[in-house]
Amino acid sequence: MDLTIAHLYPRHMNLYGDRGNVLALRYRALGRGIAVRVIDVDLDDPVDWDAVDLVFMGGGEDSHQARIYEDFLRRAEPLMEILDKGVPMLAICGAYQLLGHHYQTADGQRLQGLGYLDVTTEAGSTRAIGDVVCETPLFDYPKTLVGFENHGGRTFLGPSSQALGTVRLGKGNNGEDGTEGAWKNHTIGTYLHGSLLPKNPHLTDLLLEWALDCKYDGGVVLEPMESTREMAAHEVIVARSKIKHV
Repeated sequence: MDLTIAHLYPRHMNLYGDRGNVLALRYRALGRGIAVRVIDVDLDDPVDWDAVDLVFMGGGEDSHQARIYEDFLRRAEPLMEILDKGVPMLAICGAYQLLGHHYQTADGQRLQGLGYLDVTTEAGSTRAIGDVVCETPLFDYPKTLVGFENHGGRTFLGPSSQALGTVRLGKGNNGEDGTEGAWKNHTIGTYLHGSLLPKNPHLTDLLLEWALDCKYDGGVVLEPMESTREMAAHEVIVARSKIKHV
């Protein structure tokens, strides 16, 4: 088996080690004998979307997000077509915001997003910074996801949106409703940097399974893989939340 990962805007959208998520996907795929090709997609680069099996896009500072904004919107139709077909996407922070309906800046400017996720974002008066632990319905065990947040935006879920998790430590989407991230089909938007996937091997494997299921018409089950160091890093952050269950 093989997978092609499209890494969108790696030069501009790569805060707090977000590139490590692609490295984690590649590492855990290769550990099962799955060949991986990573395509770096920068401004104006052509993409054969039919050949893409998984999409990743990290976060960036406002200036970086502004640079890629028009290019990203031009890619909306083919990107959303493959997402609707079940191709998974992991979108971190600014990428998560751009998958929503809009982002309202502090100076009143409204940046339209793709509207794929039913979320809206507005500028907050303070930044949410620090470790995050949330419990997610995606897994029976461990139920937790961990990461690091540093964002000024406040994201609110619409009526058709499903939260990625419930915050046990940190602020999450907005610091008010206890939610973190959102997901639809196989697309996950989240504020968790850190990098997210190296400390959450169960989420890494889920994204790989989704990608393989979509490409090979279902029935793909990944072989177990040793994750002792990854889960040790995971549990260090979980312990800070003082929840009993990992």
